[in-house]
Amino acid sequence: MPTDCIPFRETNYFSDFICDYLDEKEALKGFYHHFPKLENFKAQIEEKKSNIKCHHEHSRKVLVDTLESQYNNLKTSELTAVNIESLNSENTFTITTGHQLNLFTGPLYFLYKIISTINLTKQLKATYPDYNFVPIYWMASEDHDFEEINYFNFKGKKIQWNSEQTGAVGHFNTQGLDDVFEVISAEFGPGKNAEQLKIWFKEAYLNHDNLADATRYLANELFGKQGLVVLDADDKALKRLFIPQMKKELLEQTAFKKVTETNSKLEELGLKIQVNPREINLFYIKDGLRERIIEEDGVFSVLETDLRWDKSELLSHLEEFPERFSPNVIMRPLYQEVILPNLCYIGGGGEMIYWLQLKSNFEAQKVTFPILLLRNSALIKSEKQAAKLTRLDISNNDLFLDRHTYINKRVRKISNIDVDFSAQIQHLESQFKALYDLAEQTDKSFLGAVKAQEVKQTKGLKHLEKRLLKAQKVKLADEIERCTALQEDLFPSQSLQERNTNFSELYLEYGDQLIPEITQALEPLKGEFLILNLK
Repeated sequence: MPTDCIPFRETNYFSDFICDYLDEKEALKGFYHHFPKLENFKAQIEEKKSNIKCHHEHSRKVLVDTLESQYNNLKTSELTAVNIESLNSENTFTITTGHQLNLFTGPLYFLYKIISTINLTKQLKATYPDYNFVPIYWMASEDHDFEEINYFNFKGKKIQWNSEQTGAVGHFNTQGLDDVFEVISAEFGPGKNAEQLKIWFKEAYLNHDNLADATRYLANELFGKQGLVVLDADDKALKRLFIPQMKKELLEQTAFKKVTETNSKLEELGLKIQVNPREINLFYIKDGLRERIIEEDGVFSVLETDLRWDKSELLSHLEEFPERFSPNVIMRPLYQEVILPNLCYIGGGGEMIYWLQLKSNFEAQKVTFPILLLRNSALIKSEKQAAKLTRLDISNNDLFLDRHTYINKRVRKISNIDVDFSAQIQHLESQFKALYDLAEQTDKSFLGAVKAQEVKQTKGLKHLEKRLLKAQKVKLADEIERCTALQEDLFPSQSLQERNTNFSELYLEYGDQLIPEITQALEPLKGEFLILNLK
């Protein structure tokens, strides 16, 4: 299983901000706690253990009871059952990733997030054998962005589930997915691997009543044997643990004040802020409703409804029905860290950036801020694709170039004439340097004329180079098309494979070896982009 790695910065698909975080740039150090290095987990363990004792001592029992209830009707692997039970112990900690309830897992990076999480728990156990580490997949069941999750891509086609339901997506019933099943059955075709995909889809979406249960089933089927624990935090008992933080948010608007201050500091560093806090960062959810809670002149209300409370009524309602209060993107990470004995959150680049906005709010709420780890990223090539790349002499780094640069570089490489005028332009510059010196010594008024002539001639050379390149592209069209088609296969729609392709495409080819092969290759703390050749 040959692999290669490229630094994230060199892929040109990751923001400078994320690359600066990976490089531990000094300017960002105030926005996170411990950097994700193996040796830093010891201090994180001690801090989290102390924080749980001070503020959330009974949270472990509530968490285990909730998980056992959620897994009640699910075929649970021995390792997952042991992991759930171990959460009762003060020496057990979690590593967590979160993801939306995308139809049939959505893009490939769903797998990479979870495998990164599982692999890190193994690495930590080997390094700190006195402790237990449990991989958690936190389902974003209270999310409302249905349009972001109601489809997956399969071989260039969009397989979509249409529904008029509203509110928290985890509550959505699975009606209408039988139509999607008919579509995917035709698309997947015959064969052992295709049949397995159809079984998973059918069991998940046609034999479960809601999207949260369906997603839990599917994640358990894919990763249960590796001990993954799937958590749906849309739960009354878990929300009850979060009441103190929700009270503070409702009455003091803590997150708004703290995160706004942090955002200003990040903007000074050139970050374009992704998530802005509201005055109150909680939604109200009930029976298809998911709307913001607002406060005006001491009266709390839910947008687009007639629901109204004064302060004491609201606090009573919170105590009685904590499950109706739902954290938004600013408060969800805090909720996670309150109810889990968590050490590290693993997420994508966008997630990492909004987590960097949140540390001051954690400090105000006296909750330990987790280690933040960028998930593994990978490009998977088939044996056939790898052979083509070798035959065409295309490097891994070349594949990451934008299409225009990729084609131009390819034309220059395979052309039997040199369509690179860099040397001529450099020679021209040296000639004009001599002319500048001559003008300086004779009549400085000629400097402008020399400059104008230099610009004109340089422009002419570049124009000629462009025309020759265009002519060569026409002449070499067939070979360029083959190279371009190969890049398009690996970078669909000129985006990263992991952000577009669904695992089903690869599973059809590799079957049960797919997840073990990826698991063997991904190293969560390595901090580089992986290129993986699968046979």
